Amino acid sequence: MKLLVAVKRVIDYNVKPRVKMDGSGIDLANVKMSMNPFDEIAVEEAIRLKEKGVATEIVAVSIGPAKAQETLRTALAMGADRAILVQTDDEVEPLGVAKILAKIAGDEKPDMIVLGKQAIDDDSNQTGQMLAALLGWPQGTFASKVEPGDGKVKVTREVDGGLETVELNIPAVVTTDLRLNEPRYASLPNIMKAKSKPLETRTADELGVDISRRLETVKVSEPSKRQAGIKVGSVDELIDKLRETGVVG
Repeated sequence: MKLLVAVKRVIDYNVKPRVKMDGSGIDLANVKMSMNPFDEIAVEEAIRLKEKGVATEIVAVSIGPAKAQETLRTALAMGADRAILVQTDDEVEPLGVAKILAKIAGDEKPDMIVLGKQAIDDDSNQTGQMLAALLGWPQGTFASKVEPGDGKVKVTREVDGGLETVELNIPAVVTTDLRLNEPRYASLPNIMKAKSKPLETRTADELGVDISRRLETVKVSEPSKRQAGIKVGSVDELIDKLRETGVVG
């Protein structure tokens, strides 16, 4: 089984984003960047499937600037076999990402595409679903358990009411949720080995994919600051305060 894993370079989850002074977007200057946590889980799951003898090859794919090579090298250090970077300095919307991944899937012929359910920078949660639609493949989203079988894969999904298990024919698209696994740290020897693993660079034009934007960001602003709370001495005082603020009639 050949696995294609999509990874995205985002602001590190420990960093508090800063809005640009002109409100045009998020300030990325001198900000620590890392692999999207949900994609890190996808890479880990692919590696575990390879360790079980289910997967034979793991190809990591990223779409972004030249610095996204660092994210791909992280995936290679974790255990991916080779990587593909579709280089662009433009912000690519989920539909554009899905089109690029569909094109690469057509070239690579993977048995399963694994990616995070969403990226923590835009929280779109659209790419996996759009990709499955473009390819005409079955999809298992929000996966908390993945069990490949004979020409099929059983995916346990996290849904509002609890868990749902679906059985998909391969090839399929799977998006990962937080409870699927805990990603490993890349060891120093594997980080060194990752430097010699193949990393191919391509462009959207080479793939024949139109990634022009269809959405325009009008303004980006920080959420309003939370107001300080107050202490009350009794239930009656609490009710009076709630009435003053219009919370209750």
